[in-house]
Amino acid sequence: MATPSPQRRAFLRATGLTGAFAAAPALFAPHAAARPVRPVRAPGTGPVAAALDRLAHDTMSGLAVFVMPGPDPYSRAQGTPRDEPGGIEARLPAFLVEMLDRFVPFPDQIAGPLLRALAQGAGGLRLPRPPDEPDADVARVDRGLDLLLRNDATVPLAPVVALLLNLEAVRVDPGALWGPFASPFARLPHAGKAEVFRLLEGPDSDLVALLDRHLPAPYHRSISGLLKFLANGLLVLAALGGYSEWGVFDPGSRRLTGRPAGWRASGYTPSADGWDEFKGYYRGRTEATD
Repeated sequence: MATPSPQRRAFLRATGLTGAFAAAPALFAPHAAARPVRPVRAPGTGPVAAALDRLAHDTMSGLAVFVMPGPDPYSRAQGTPRDEPGGIEARLPAFLVEMLDRFVPFPDQIAGPLLRALAQGAGGLRLPRPPDEPDADVARVDRGLDLLLRNDATVPLAPVVALLLNLEAVRVDPGALWGPFASPFARLPHAGKAEVFRLLEGPDSDLVALLDRHLPAPYHRSISGLLKFLANGLLVLAALGGYSEWGVFDPGSRRLTGRPAGWRASGYTPSADGWDEFKGYYRGRTEATD
């Protein structure tokens, strides 16, 4: 099995993919380890697809606490622990993966080309030199990723977003290559995560130029707008999911199975009979006139 080039090794390490591949599933948070692996069509891609899946959840955990910190290890690593429930308790990582994979209005068929562009050209971003890792593991990840892309297997959006966030995290702080979790983005302090989003929303001309060179013709000169849309959408989705009832909503019974974390964090208490202030007409008005 051929050994990947130094640039490719740097990409695989910076995105967190080799770490997620080597780590046992039991080392991940319960919401990541328990999630079933997505089916893939290409033989030999299953282990890499599983690593991408786990990495996506680990990265979204880092994003969840960026928007809604709580008492969890991700918030402590970020430097902003809080006593009230946060994004982890709200099951926000699973919400983000679900929304990205199924409902975000991103251009059709962009996830695969975007992942391919990253894998082909990220060496040009002058990534930090990765630490030594077993050649066999790196080669297996590289081979599995190559098979996944060459066989046109379905690539969900959440793992691609995770790779982008992690790649930018290492560029913001090369020290994010080391630490707890599989995701370099999840290892950043709060200010570092804010810098990642600042770059995605516009100033990172190197990343835009790289992706523009390697994306297919329909997406040339549009990647800057796509990244800005994606960055803004991630923050909006995280706030929406964290303070919604999604984490405790049972679709079968259409009832809540507990009190949502967002309600507990904000002190919100619903009233079955409504609030007096919202009953009847405003100040007794019964009609509107010019």
